[in-house]
Parts: sequence; structure tokens; C-alpha cells
Amino acid sequence: MSMSVALLWIVSPNSEVSNGTGFLDSVRDGNRVFVSSRFLARGRNLMWNGRIKKGGRRQRWNFGSLIADSRYACLGGSRTENGSTFSVQSSLVASPAGEMTVSSEKKVYDVVLKQAALVKRQLRSTDDLEVKPDIVVPGNLGLLSEAYDRCGEVCAEYAKTFYLGTKLMTPERRRAIWAIYVWCRRTDELVDGPNASHITPQALDRWETRLEDIFSGRPFDMLDAALSDTVSRFPVDIQPFRDMIEGMRMDLWKSRYKTFDELYLYCYYVAGTVGLMSVPVMGIAPESKATTESVYNAALALGLANQLTNILRDVGEDARRGRVYLPQDELAQAGLSDEDIFAGRVTDKWRNFMKKQIQRARKFFDESEKGVTELDSASRWPVLTALLLYRKILDEIEANDYNNFTRRAYVSKPKKLLTLPIAYAKSLVPPNRTSSPLAKT
Repeated sequence: MSMSVALLWIVSPNSEVSNGTGFLDSVRDGNRVFVSSRFLARGRNLMWNGRIKKGGRRQRWNFGSLIADSRYACLGGSRTENGSTFSVQSSLVASPAGEMTVSSEKKVYDVVLKQAALVKRQLRSTDDLEVKPDIVVPGNLGLLSEAYDRCGEVCAEYAKTFYLGTKLMTPERRRAIWAIYVWCRRTDELVDGPNASHITPQALDRWETRLEDIFSGRPFDMLDAALSDTVSRFPVDIQPFRDMIEGMRMDLWKSRYKTFDELYLYCYYVAGTVGLMSVPVMGIAPESKATTESVYNAALALGLANQLTNILRDVGEDARRGRVYLPQDELAQAGLSDEDIFAGRVTDKWRNFMKKQIQRARKFFDESEKGVTELDSASRWPVLTALLLYRKILDEIEANDYNNFTRRAYVSKPKKLLTLPIAYAKSLVPPNRTSSPLAKT
């Protein structure tokens, strides 16, 4: 199956669209909730290989409009899950017109708090849950297994290092992460793949409607089915998925970022969201004393660090596409401009500029590493492996004398292998049981 989506026809909604708050159990111990697999019970309505099986006829459905965007509504109370208050520095910034606006960091942190609040709000004991066994329709269990296997194949083909990391997970978490990865990749391919020039905002609108169908148990194809099953088994929220699509919309019209505040929001959309998607699958260690929102914030930091690293690694490649994902004001302060980037000149000014950018990315990695120790023990090793390997890309940029115009920084296979035991040793460190910046007070 092509990773770029050629036909964005959507399955007709026969029931209410999910509100995205499908949190039926605590994310804190990584438990799955065995509810009836909604799409497995609808074998006649499943779409495989581009056809919807409904009485043997092929049906197509088209949608256009989106639900009004209320993505950044504030929570109305600056309180953490333990009742204490919090503050976010620099939450308000002045616009050129002198108006006060909410910073990107505050907007994103509101999303983080909402994810944690949803978990807390839906937290129930096992005895209170009406848990039902999966309803398996004859013949569909094999199709579901095939769907997950296909997701694994895509992951192995396009993200070899990431795939190796997932092999360290439990089978159930591994398959869920594969399904999430494939959806993210397909979404990215819409604006960055071979058919990107034909993608319109309306196509992304249809893709978002299709996402809502996935969360409602109405998958369009095999790969969607794997994600639909995943979100029925793990307490995954739809909001980060919607936000990633918003990042793709930005890529359709925006190729410059005036400030780091603008770039921060973009990095959240296209990568920080992945961290928020993954925490419910990874699970938080039961013995962790950290607040749920602090662990989500660490996951966000890892996504931001990864995307900033991508940007610094791919400066030359992006420039050849007419894109500059670097803060324009910081370039100007360093005495640089887009022309210097397009010319590919490695000067002392460029080296000094890159040193500061790398320093910032490393700070995000450091922040994220604090939260990894709070994850479930079965998830710490693969996450730490990915973190350490990606952080090494920054080392390679430095080793290339900051020439990220014509030389692509990468981590060699021997260095990757040497990272595994280091990550494993770090993964054995238990969650901090005493007071810390992440701990409850």
C-alpha cells in the first residue's frame, strides 16, 4: 500500500463522532482496557484494500467541513493533579501592535495539562469498570493481525533504528506504537511525499474527518484498523493527532519562522504530539511519585528535541526546497540571513549560531531524560535508546564542523550498538521516590 494517500474518501459516520476522551483506565500503570473492539464487531462495514464491504457493494462518502477549532481553550484553573498551583513563565508576549498574546509554550502546556486532566477525570478502579471481552468476528482476527504486521513492516522499512527500539517492548505495546507510527508517517507523507504538490487544505480536512472515524471505530483501510484497535485498548486521546494535522496545514503555507516562539508551536505540532500520543501506550511506573502532567511534559520535550535535531541536521536539504526552519530574529542577531543559508557558507558566524541552537536542543533532551525514568520499566530501555541515539546526531553535526549544508549528520552502526548497553544501564534506574522537580508535593 502506498504511504501517500491517493484517495481521501471517508467512511460515512453512522454514529456520533468521538469526542476524543476515550480514557477508561489510568495511564499510570500502562494497563489496557479490554472493551469490545468496535470495528471487529462490524465486519460487514470494514474497508480493506480501498473497498467498503457492505452487502457486496462499494460505497464512497465525501466530507468537507471540520468541527470548529477550540484546541487552545484554557483549562480555567492553574492547578496540577495534586491540587497545587503552577505558573508558566513568559505565558504572555507582546505582539507588534502592542497587544498581549498567549505564547506558544503556554498554548502547548495547556494541551499537556488537558491530557493529564483527562486521565485523572476518567480514573476509575477496576471494580467500577464494565469490562467486556473483545468480540471477535470469525475471520477478522486474522485481518487485524495482518494489519499490525503490515504496520511493523512499514516501520522496519522506513525507521530502522526506531523499529529496533520497539522490538524491546512488550508485544502489545510494540504493535500499538507501530500503529501510531504508521499513522504519523502517512500524515507526514501527505505534505512531504511524492504527491505533496497535489495536497490541498481540503484534503487535510478530509484526513481529519477520517481520523475521527478511526477513533469512532470505523477504519477506512487495514492500516487505519490497527490504529482503531490501538485506541480502543489504550487510553489514547485524539487531540495530539488533530494537532499533528494542524502542523501539516502549516507546512502548506509557511516556510519561515520569525521567532523561536513560532517554531516551538510548529515543533509541537509535528513532533511533540508524538510524545503525547505515546505516553498512554508506554505507561507510567506504578511506583512513580511524579505528577502525570510532568511526565507528559517530559514526553513533549523529547518530541521537541527530536524535531529541533531534525531541523539542524537537515538545514541544507530544507534550503534546497526553499524552506528555512530557523528563527529569523536569531539569524539576524548572529549577522546571518537566508542568503547565507542558501549559499551554504560555513563561517564563524554560522558556527557560533549553530552552537547556540545545539545547546537549546540538548536542554530539551536533558529535560526529557528526567521523565523517562518515570515510565513503566518495560518502556524505559527503548525510549532511552531512541533518546541517546538522536542526541548523538548533535554530536555528529559538531564533528562535521557544523557543515549541515552538504554533509548529513548520522550515527554509525557501531555507535548505535554501543549505545544499547548504556541505555539499558540507565533504564535500570528506578523512578525517583523522593522529592524532585517531577515529584508530587
